[in-house]
Amino acid sequence: MAQNREGEESPYAVSSPSGATWVQGFPKQNVHFVTEDTICYPSGNYVIFINIETKTKTVLQCINGIVGVVATNIPYEVVAFSDRKLKPNIYIYNFPGLTRRTKLKGNILLDYTLLTFSYCGTYLASYSSLPEFELALWNWESNVILCKKSQPGLDVSQLSFNPMNWRQLCLSSPSTVNVWTIERSNQEHYIKARSVKLPLEDGTFVNETDVLFPHSLPKDLIYGPVLPLSAIAGLVGEEAETFRPKDDLYPLLHPTMHCWTPSSDLYVGCEEGHLLMINGETLKVTVLQKIEDMTQSEPHHISPVSLVYQKDGVFASGIEGSVYSFIIKDSSYKVETFLETEGPVEHMLFSPSYKMLLIQTDKGSVCIYTFDEKPTLEKVLDACDGKFQAIDFITPGTKYFMTVTHSGEVCIWWMEDCICESRIYLNTPTTALACSPSSHSAVVGTVDGYVYFLDVQEVDSPGVIHKAFLSKSAVHFDQRGIFLFVGSSEGNIFIMNANPSSSFEILGFVEVSKDILQISTVSLLEVDVVQVLVLSSLPEAEKSRLELFTVPKILPTVSESFTDERGKLKEELIHLYLYEMEHTLSSAVLDFQSNQIYGFCNQAPYVCSYLLPEKEDTKVCILKPHQKVQSKHYGTGMLYLSWHGLWLITIAKCGILCIRDIYTLETFARCQSHSHQAHGIQSMRISMDGQSILVNGKDDGTLVYLKWKRTGGIYGDESIDYFQKLLTFLSKTIAEENYYLNSPRVSLDLGHDFKYSIDSSQEELATEESKKEIPWIQWKSQEVLNMMEENEKLDNIAKLEQQEFGLDLEELERLHEESEEEVAKIRKDVEMHNLAKGYLTEVIKEECWNAMAVKGRALKCFHIPYVVENFPMKERSSEELKELKTVLQQKKIEAECLKLRKEISEVQSAVSLVKKRHEEDDEEEEDEDKIIRDSNLPNYLLGSLSTDFGVDTSLLSSQLELHSREEKINQITLLKDIIYKVKTAFNNEFDAAYKQKEFEITRVTERNVRIREIISDLELEETVWQPEFEDCEKPERTFVVEDHEITAQKHVSPWQKAKTELISPHETERWLHSQGLDVRNRALMDMMGGVLEVKKEDILKMVIPQPAFMIKPDALWTEEERKQFKEYEKKVKELNEERDKYRKSLETELKKLQNSIQESTQSFDELLKKLFERRVKAEMVVNQEELKINNLVFSLLLEEELTSREIFLNNYLVRKQQEKNQTSEAIRKSREELDAFKEHYDNLMAEDKVLDRSFKKEFSEIPSHQVDLLYKLFKRRPRIHKQKAHSEAASSTPFGERPGSGKLNKDTFAHLMKAMDELDNINNMPEGLDPSVWDHFCATRRAKVENEHKVKQKAAGLVEMMAFLRKRVEDDEHVQREIEKVFHELLLLQEEKVKFQLNLTIQILLKQGQVELENFQLILEYSDAILMNKTIIEDLNSVIRTQGQKKVASMMESKEIHKGIYQIEWEHKKMEMKMEDLNQKAWDIQMLFFSRQRQKYLNESNYETLIAIQIGIMEQTIQVIDKTHKKNVENCKKLLKKLEKFSNQKDVANYTLSCNLREELVAVSERKDICNAMGTQLTCEKIVKERYKNMVQQQKLTNISKQQAEQISILQAEVERLRMKTFPALVQM
Repeated sequence: MAQNREGEESPYAVSSPSGATWVQGFPKQNVHFVTEDTICYPSGNYVIFINIETKTKTVLQCINGIVGVVATNIPYEVVAFSDRKLKPNIYIYNFPGLTRRTKLKGNILLDYTLLTFSYCGTYLASYSSLPEFELALWNWESNVILCKKSQPGLDVSQLSFNPMNWRQLCLSSPSTVNVWTIERSNQEHYIKARSVKLPLEDGTFVNETDVLFPHSLPKDLIYGPVLPLSAIAGLVGEEAETFRPKDDLYPLLHPTMHCWTPSSDLYVGCEEGHLLMINGETLKVTVLQKIEDMTQSEPHHISPVSLVYQKDGVFASGIEGSVYSFIIKDSSYKVETFLETEGPVEHMLFSPSYKMLLIQTDKGSVCIYTFDEKPTLEKVLDACDGKFQAIDFITPGTKYFMTVTHSGEVCIWWMEDCICESRIYLNTPTTALACSPSSHSAVVGTVDGYVYFLDVQEVDSPGVIHKAFLSKSAVHFDQRGIFLFVGSSEGNIFIMNANPSSSFEILGFVEVSKDILQISTVSLLEVDVVQVLVLSSLPEAEKSRLELFTVPKILPTVSESFTDERGKLKEELIHLYLYEMEHTLSSAVLDFQSNQIYGFCNQAPYVCSYLLPEKEDTKVCILKPHQKVQSKHYGTGMLYLSWHGLWLITIAKCGILCIRDIYTLETFARCQSHSHQAHGIQSMRISMDGQSILVNGKDDGTLVYLKWKRTGGIYGDESIDYFQKLLTFLSKTIAEENYYLNSPRVSLDLGHDFKYSIDSSQEELATEESKKEIPWIQWKSQEVLNMMEENEKLDNIAKLEQQEFGLDLEELERLHEESEEEVAKIRKDVEMHNLAKGYLTEVIKEECWNAMAVKGRALKCFHIPYVVENFPMKERSSEELKELKTVLQQKKIEAECLKLRKEISEVQSAVSLVKKRHEEDDEEEEDEDKIIRDSNLPNYLLGSLSTDFGVDTSLLSSQLELHSREEKINQITLLKDIIYKVKTAFNNEFDAAYKQKEFEITRVTERNVRIREIISDLELEETVWQPEFEDCEKPERTFVVEDHEITAQKHVSPWQKAKTELISPHETERWLHSQGLDVRNRALMDMMGGVLEVKKEDILKMVIPQPAFMIKPDALWTEEERKQFKEYEKKVKELNEERDKYRKSLETELKKLQNSIQESTQSFDELLKKLFERRVKAEMVVNQEELKINNLVFSLLLEEELTSREIFLNNYLVRKQQEKNQTSEAIRKSREELDAFKEHYDNLMAEDKVLDRSFKKEFSEIPSHQVDLLYKLFKRRPRIHKQKAHSEAASSTPFGERPGSGKLNKDTFAHLMKAMDELDNINNMPEGLDPSVWDHFCATRRAKVENEHKVKQKAAGLVEMMAFLRKRVEDDEHVQREIEKVFHELLLLQEEKVKFQLNLTIQILLKQGQVELENFQLILEYSDAILMNKTIIEDLNSVIRTQGQKKVASMMESKEIHKGIYQIEWEHKKMEMKMEDLNQKAWDIQMLFFSRQRQKYLNESNYETLIAIQIGIMEQTIQVIDKTHKKNVENCKKLLKKLEKFSNQKDVANYTLSCNLREELVAVSERKDICNAMGTQLTCEKIVKERYKNMVQQQKLTNISKQQAEQISILQAEVERLRMKTFPALVQM
């Protein structure tokens, strides 16, 4: 059933949006109960209602697009939903009438995410998403927002009212649980949130400290105050109130669902498997302990997805597809499996009577579990697996249609009621669906490239009859069902025989452009050809291409002559024409006359027609628009032609379907079945008779069935006539193909998993070509057969599997592609790794080497293991130099200003104005020297040894004067400059030592040349010590790679190797040729050892040749030979002597050279040792200065933290003061409203009393006994019997009787007035009473009853307003306490800031080993101490001692000689001093101040008498004051005694009350035990009354005790004031 909301009255207008015949969709949101037997859920633009008993559907359409969220109110029988347009609205409709009650308009910009009704009253809560995140409370009957609150950034997942108290509202998100309390004062509503403190992931709780005002921070006496983390982070805004560092953030539990209990508690399920119980009043969280089943080996972890409350606990559903029953007792629960479902349960809900449990799965299926004597589980809605991908009518399109989902589920539906007849699973993602017009078969295209052919003749048992592999496919049948056209992503259109009897034979293919968008065909009854139009896109040229070709009807019989050896259709036979548009099209169709093309423009909202040229042209033809009409769509769209070719149907992303006349392109029917928020319509199908239209949404998963409102007319008759002709034409073919499908010859042996595939390029196209012989294929096949025969003869171990001999070219190509991709990936990874390493190398080199003005290097000693490193230094930037220059200039200006101020003060304080010029110059010079000396602070106050490196520290400020921020920053800049200068000074010394070592190594190298010559001459086996620079001394050598460092062999390419082999013989030949030409040098080497003159160094190598006769024996020698022998011996002796002399001289020279090398290197080592000590001292100075910088930086940082804390407290104080103003204003407003309401209530009470008192006066004319009887009847009230629910319903509902709502109050009053009608009946009139009097009496009594009802309502409202005012006062007091707390914190912070600014951290140099204190009683307080060096005192004492001795000696020597001179000088000095004293007295007399008192003393003759009179008056006044004081003291003592007596009485009364209170507490505990023992015998009303009385009594006692305590404190203060007035304290000033 459909509800029509709007529509046109045209006879051919498609049904309006609410006039769809039916809508099929499955719930993506939660399903709700509207009544006991009706459920509803949103789907696309519609809200679908399903009757559980009859399974009938009712549809309500949202006129503004897609439906957002839905909520239902069962007592009022209304349903609310929101739309998803910009600035959405909330609509509330009645059920089952589906008439709109109201429309709620808020200020939300994008979307509502949650809606929920309160059970009591007309309240609706809504929550919006980004950007407002606003919670709003509506009165939906009066269409107003009662109150609203924003929570920025909080994305709420569940929203629910407390079923027992509409004033409580729970919002839960994956990270928080908030309980909102609604307070009402007359018409004003106030909403306040309280956050629940969740436990940690393991279920434990963490004790969190106060972030704003922490009181447990440690106190640091050295480094200053310790501030909160927000101040350290520098936060001063609202973010500081909730700031926590990453280390303090602990993972908390993540709530998933919650549900309320009858006791107003909350059960919260968590993602980690914990179940929490939250008290609704105190928000105390209790982690319920799970009782594990001992039979289970492992504990079962359940993460609840949905929770519903039952009497003994809760029902919970998990992601594994089970419903569990949590039986809760005290603080533990037990888990039992309640129900197993077919899939994960996403939502559960009880019916209003709690007799049925609705179970909704994640796919959208809905089941109803009924709690009867025999529980049953019934499936109300069986959802499909995924959204609909494609739809189509089963021929002839009047009874059934088919759908296919993306996951591969094919369903057949009954068209009238949308009942699923059957379904089949292909288990593969699908893309397209088409039903054959000529047979009861269908084709499904899939993502993996297969095309499935289905037999749908039996709608209750469809089956797959064929499968072909044709790449990713788009399928299309022509209008007569002759051919099936399948488009592939490679740009091929496969043409297949559409008849199942031909096994869907592939007849050939046509090559077209890639990116096929649409295939359109024209197959008329009287024509023997089929016109095919293919639309493809050219994205690079931003154009569209159309390719038109003709397929003859006789193609199945003559396919061999129409195709080549590849199966491609010949272009000259199919008449292929190419057309292009200068703009892009999203869809195009060919009209039935084949002379015009209709296109849907992609970039402009137009539908255009294009005339085809009459002349045939083989080139590409550019088409211009012939007719151009605005489409009134937005977004890309599609065009479809009706079966009779007279209607052009357009759909687009806007969700609107338009039917146009083919000739005029004017729209004569229009329907918005879907919304643009869900990307509009995906596909559309029209039946053969044109009377039915199926529309499928793209993203909303909704299928809409549309029919004409009224049939008939020209358009309807033409469509039906064409349908009858087409059905007559196809009837024979349909019967033949159905007969073939029923025959057993059809191949149905595909198996369950469709394991085999038919390759179109190898089998379908080779039906006739298989007989042809291809020699190379035969040869390869024979070779494979031989290999298989050999394999059969092998052992089982060596035998291959049969599948190893199968040639899978596709698998081979896939493996090649995977290997290439893997190689490319590895190569890319290696390149990126090398690039990253290279980049890191460059960064390190730039940072650590190139950026250094002074490169880091070391210097080693020659003989001792000392290594000295210099200071690597960067160039100071221009900003640093500019800042340093500014600071230096500022320091110089300050010094000059100080000098001038001292000069001015000295000039002003000078006593004598006449001084000599040269004396003034001398004094100025002395002052300058003094300033210079004072500026040079001693090292112990300077805090470093920087002066030892010649650094000027005169501009540094004293560490005791660094109070301001600017001074500290300037001091840091100067200290950095000092560090730079110290490093520079040491680097200069290092460079000098480095040059010295270079010189020493050069000198040693020169001497080693001589040493090597001597060692070679002496033929000694000694090694020469040759010092060299190491890599640390010359680090630049690290960047140069030597040949010996390369361990890998150099890669030589083949062409380089060939070149080397070709060149090497020529090089050898040339070298031999050059050696052969050098005859002279060879002769010199052979004859004279390569020299022309014998040097002295060669004497050791000289050998005197023996005479030749020495070979003979001595006896055979002649005389001549003997003389020659003697001469030989003589020469040998002389040569040996020369050798010895020369050897000794060489040894002496060798020792001398070695000693000189040793001395020079040792002297360099001594120099380097001193440089090492200098390096240690320089590093010490640098560390000292850096320590001072760090202390200053720390002080600056602490100062910033103090400032941040102070700013935050001030901002926080401002916010609290604003909040205080708001609370004060709320109190004022509440009191005004309360006073006005109370006044109205008093007026009603007075009217009620007046009615009661004036009763007898109004009936004074009748007898008194009748008046008494009427008065009794006047006081009588009818008994209203409450409508009690059935016992079974009451027992099954865990919440029992809930509090009455506004509607129930109205119903109660209506029942009361109805009962009054019975009392007003004439039968109840006393005898003898006049009917007119009785009518007047009834009217008076009715007015009395109505007034009493108003008084009761006003009384309830008055109590509510008083409670509201009390809450506002408590809030105001709480804010006032917060303000006082902030003031106190500000005072403490200011004290800490002052202490920090006064207490400075200074750095002092102390001698190592010096004993600072003799004992171990350390003194930590040095407030009045002066810090100075011990050596100063010792030096001063020695100077004093020496000068004293000198003075004593001089006095002893000149005592006798100069005695007279001393006397004369003493007298002279005495006279000068008297003269100066007299001059000073004269000056004082001249400058003496002459007061009025002194003038009076001089002018008054009787001054002493006047003083005596004044003294007497003062004594009298003192006596009077003394008497008055004594009287006041006596009165105060009397009053104090009375107050003490009154205080004792109050103490006794308080003690009595405390004893009574204890007895009452004992009685309460006893009654509680009795109540617990009796169970539920005591009603809730009695307990509430007793508790209320006890609370009122306790409140009164508390108020009395407070008043007494205030009176006592006032009296004590008065007594103390009087005591202080009587006996004033004398405080020493």
